[in-house]
Amino acid sequence: MLQERLPYRVCVGMMLLNKEGLVFVGRRRNKRQREHVAPGYEWQMPQGGIDPGEEPYQAALRELHEETGVSSVSLIAEAPEWLTYEIPPEILHRSWRARYRGQRQKWFALRFEGEESEINIEHPPGGHKPEFDAWRWAPMERLPDLIIPFKREVYQKVVTEFARYSGKKTTA
Repeated sequence: MLQERLPYRVCVGMMLLNKEGLVFVGRRRNKRQREHVAPGYEWQMPQGGIDPGEEPYQAALRELHEETGVSSVSLIAEAPEWLTYEIPPEILHRSWRARYRGQRQKWFALRFEGEESEINIEHPPGGHKPEFDAWRWAPMERLPDLIIPFKREVYQKVVTEFARYSGKKTTA
């Protein structure tokens, strides 16, 4: 089968938590990309590819900035394992020109340390094309219900891994 011979696209995912323990989610701008959205499942956390020679954490910071304008973050945690999902066969031929079977992702939990005015999805820095047309803060436990169903297992694992960080940030 073709899908089994294709490689995974290597990328990063970022769970951006605010001081209240809520998670940034963006609504995908391009609703026609079936590898990203389905009706009713347009919301996701930022994610993106790792450039050749780039370390995963550096890719996470770059992708977060390119998609949201956010750079005021601190690292909370890195998921210990890479997580994968596969594109359903019925949409594979329309996804990434059928070059990848799915994604292999390294996830990072990041604390948002800035002001909300830093978030800029309409005009991302560096002239990057906007990925999102809306954003909001969501409770972590709701994330698996927002994502396209074939990515749900990854989101469930990310939530399980980072659940201990969903509490409000305390100051000493």
